[in-house]
Amino acid sequence: MQTIPQWPSEGQWWEGGVEVGVGEPFAPRRLDTPLDRLTRSGPGRRSRTHTDLRRGRYVRARPSPGDPSDLAFDATLRAAAPYQKERKQGDGDRPAVVLRPDDYRRKVRVRRAANLVLFVVDASWSMAVAERMQATKGAVLSLLIDAYQQRDRVGLIVFQKDRARLVLPPTNSVALARRALSDIPVGGKTPLSAGLQMAYEVITRELRQHPDLVPLMVLLTDGAGNVSLGDSPPQEEAYRIAEQFPQAHIRSVVINMEHADFDQGLAQALADHLQAPCYTLEELRAETLLQTVWSELDER
Repeated sequence: MQTIPQWPSEGQWWEGGVEVGVGEPFAPRRLDTPLDRLTRSGPGRRSRTHTDLRRGRYVRARPSPGDPSDLAFDATLRAAAPYQKERKQGDGDRPAVVLRPDDYRRKVRVRRAANLVLFVVDASWSMAVAERMQATKGAVLSLLIDAYQQRDRVGLIVFQKDRARLVLPPTNSVALARRALSDIPVGGKTPLSAGLQMAYEVITRELRQHPDLVPLMVLLTDGAGNVSLGDSPPQEEAYRIAEQFPQAHIRSVVINMEHADFDQGLAQALADHLQAPCYTLEELRAETLLQTVWSELDER
């Protein structure tokens, strides 16, 4: 029978707590986010996104009355075709095809955009915290192996005791990730608000520096916070911070880490404020974690 380690209730960041190993990386399936509805101005390699640049694959056309820029000739000719007989009547010198500004159709193009995947993990004390951290570390490394040549960026925040820590700033470096993930103590209280607030700040900062990234926060928690940043009750404060994510068009996925027998619906409530799906994983491994995230992305 396997002995379950007992963690101190007040684990320190770099002294005390329990070291958790890194899950074995594996060759992941390609991460393809769907065509989003935002217009972006620069290139990428992975996710498809609309672009206003006159580069990228032409996928369809849209009306652009009076605007002949990046004209979709095929669609423009189809729009004008039903009116040619009427437009040529009474004047034998007219050209073979008569176009008018109302016929103009502009090309809609897509280009590849890189992803920003930020894992935000509750590292406070629980019976499954070691399993949670090991799976997350394995998922981060596995995603980075695939992300290195794709310009994707992956980061990790853990929240524990009375603060949140950016363990791995968004990167595409496997070597940097291995060093950063090697020693992450666990234990203590649950500063959920701090984790969410740091995640929001990290993502918005990354988007200012790399505006073409497509962000996704992956939050592993039971949804219960017991430490506030200010004077508000912990849950109320966490919900208020969570609502900033959909307002900023930041997508999220919540992985409910509470045991089914004790689940009070807090993870689902948090997901509702994030306007995000909430999953419960029966067996948490790096593979199942990534498969769950990818499955949600594919459905959008």
